[in-house]
Amino acid sequence: MHILVYAYYILQKNAFNSKPSPLAPAFTPAKLLLFFVRLLPHRALLQLPALQTKDFYHRLFTPLVTLWYLIFQRLNPDHTLDAALSDARAGGAKHLSQKLSRQLRSDSTASYSDARQRLPWQFLAQALSLQARQIIQLSPTAARWHGLVLTLLDGSTVRLRPHGTLAKDFPGNGNQHRRPYWCLMRVVACFCARSGAAIDCAIGSLHQSEQALACQLIRACSLQSLLIGDRNFGVFRLAQAARHAGQKVLLRMTKVRARKLLGRPLLAGDHAVCWQPTRHDQLEPGCSPQPQEGRLIVVKFQRKGFRSQWLYLFTTLPNTADFSLPELVQLYGLRWHIELNLRYLKAQMDLVQLEAKSAEMARKEWLAGLLAYNLIRAAQLCAALQKGVSPLTLSFSSVRRRLEHWFQLYASTTQHQPRLKQWARILQQMAQCTLPHRRKPRPNEPRAQRHLRLPYLPLYGSRATARRHLKKYVSKS
Repeated sequence: MHILVYAYYILQKNAFNSKPSPLAPAFTPAKLLLFFVRLLPHRALLQLPALQTKDFYHRLFTPLVTLWYLIFQRLNPDHTLDAALSDARAGGAKHLSQKLSRQLRSDSTASYSDARQRLPWQFLAQALSLQARQIIQLSPTAARWHGLVLTLLDGSTVRLRPHGTLAKDFPGNGNQHRRPYWCLMRVVACFCARSGAAIDCAIGSLHQSEQALACQLIRACSLQSLLIGDRNFGVFRLAQAARHAGQKVLLRMTKVRARKLLGRPLLAGDHAVCWQPTRHDQLEPGCSPQPQEGRLIVVKFQRKGFRSQWLYLFTTLPNTADFSLPELVQLYGLRWHIELNLRYLKAQMDLVQLEAKSAEMARKEWLAGLLAYNLIRAAQLCAALQKGVSPLTLSFSSVRRRLEHWFQLYASTTQHQPRLKQWARILQQMAQCTLPHRRKPRPNEPRAQRHLRLPYLPLYGSRATARRHLKKYVSKS
């Protein structure tokens, strides 16, 4: 990660987000409002395959209303079911159901909770893919690079409490001597490098590697993409899956793997290679194990006052003037944005820990968080399109605050012209939320946290065991 930050710092003056943006301010607020409202199209959502395989009879919480309130829970600072039900009684979903607020009388959250459980998680995954395609289609010339969507690939983990069978579906990271309390759900997501929008996501347990989940994403991707990944993904299995799916890759490699691939000492330059899998390489089932032709790019970074750093990149792009060595190195410098995107998901969208009590509900809440995240990224893109700048130059947290305010105004206003004026005003405010240009690089901070001195002992084992010990102690006293 340190070399990635180092490469990004060196190349940030020449990276795409600091060049004059290819986005032209030719979009009117009315067109941008129409695009934003149609990010979750009713007819297209109802025709998704996940809803066709399951029968839904008439209820107050229809699949579309349930989907909206799953997203609402992530956008709202209060993520509880009661907050979503209160908004439904106040008429927050009038654009989806006119009679929901009139017929919803009970204060119990059981109806909404049951609706969340009935909705298949595959429906949210398909809605995410549909939403991502629409965001890319808003400005296809800006989102694509030589006809390819620049796709950033990385993985992370999400923390869960061990409710029900979660410990079996998503076991924690323990060993034979220590049983962990927290359950961990592994996620691998791909993001658009130009807009920051989430394109797709694969979910699994710690028993599944990030490479295996990434291959699922690659084989399911319907967009012609250039996949950019760090050295965790610089393995033959990903190149094999990308070739099977007709995708291009730009992957960083470790020094040992690059040395074996080249077959001779590593020298700076652009080398034509043929990647032959070894007996130690894991292969993707259903894909051809034939060798992969490509290029190995070896670059040395030098900066005054710092040690030199080497970067080893493998790509399947041809060695032509359109895909020159400096431009590919600049593209890899954009990979740092996925670290920021994952941080936004965990910190801003509050997805670092989910309170779900089943594996299916955990998948739904994570995917709903991605859908809500894409709404913020879409608003950020709309403001950037109107101003003619890159969306990555705008502050995610500031745009989110203004979007939450506009949602309140949109729900309270029924006429089109006032809504359009409010939207135009919000776009202007979002366009002013630019990131600061620091004159000096920020100092490196230690990866540590200062714990508060609380008067409580640490809890080991399950809470049920602790309750039994407490009950025994109280009975004796």
